[in-house]
Amino acid sequence: MTLRKFSAGFKSSGGFSLNVFTPDEFAAIHRSTLEVLSEVGVFVQKREAREIFRAAGARIYDDGLVKIPPHLVEEAIRSAPSTLTLAGRDKSRDIVIEGGRVSFTNFGEGICIIDHETGELRSTTKNDLATMTRLLDSLDVIGVIERAVGSQDKPAPMQAIHNYEAMINNTNKHCFLGPENGHNVEIILAMAAEAVGGPTALRDRCPVSFITCPVSPLRLVEDCCEIIMSSAENGAAVCILSMAMAGGSSPVHLAGTLVNHNAEILAGITLAQLTNKGAKVIYGSSSTAMYLKNASAVVGTPELAMINAAVAAMARYYLLPSWVAGG
Repeated sequence: MTLRKFSAGFKSSGGFSLNVFTPDEFAAIHRSTLEVLSEVGVFVQKREAREIFRAAGARIYDDGLVKIPPHLVEEAIRSAPSTLTLAGRDKSRDIVIEGGRVSFTNFGEGICIIDHETGELRSTTKNDLATMTRLLDSLDVIGVIERAVGSQDKPAPMQAIHNYEAMINNTNKHCFLGPENGHNVEIILAMAAEAVGGPTALRDRCPVSFITCPVSPLRLVEDCCEIIMSSAENGAAVCILSMAMAGGSSPVHLAGTLVNHNAEILAGITLAQLTNKGAKVIYGSSSTAMYLKNASAVVGTPELAMINAAVAAMARYYLLPSWVAGG
């Protein structure tokens, strides 16, 4: 084998990357987003959330509209942590998320499953989630576990709590799930505290994070506000994940959808930081396009790849950890 010396001045890319925007384009998208938030505004359904915005200097209207001044958004971006450690119950399962680090999770939440014994299509159960969690626990490629299916054999108001019980008892990895409302956030965190040894241990190594979705276009509905605020108050990370659909709930062109998406996420991040400065947030996306023939969301398509490459790039521009959908 021939020994090759290092080349002087050789520049390495550091790994594969997709550079979708120039610095000027990042700045233009950011300016457009600030204009949307300050001039168009977002609907904020929960009164307590509107009061938090009001106290910080946002303009509040009787119909729930909130117009957020640019400086509040800028301050929120700066105060949000750029690096998060998603703690497992076992330290060897910890995952660090920040710009440039890539990890993978499963998709969720499946509502039907083909029964492996009967071959029939049926609704999912809590036991299905426990089984899938054990499977995901065994896969090294999966860094953190999202609830794969729902406990549909349990009462709807309690499903999130049953989901977490099925997960925490079957993995030492960090878990993500949608808690449905702020009250469930507190119950699930109490369960997590018992699993890791009490409230003090939970503050240092919280093994669960939450997911919540604004409703496109530009709506922070009540449960979304509750989950953001309760997560921020209790020191848990929250993934604020827009599911804008180009041509349906957001502009048909992807550039417009990106601005809409960005505005929804930054509005949620601003609420989190106004609730508790330094709150742990993740810039999330499951945005895609709508197939206009049958009004369905498309996945596994170039449009999904394009919008989520753009979203990940925006998160890095803001120095925020991101979570984006694949297909």
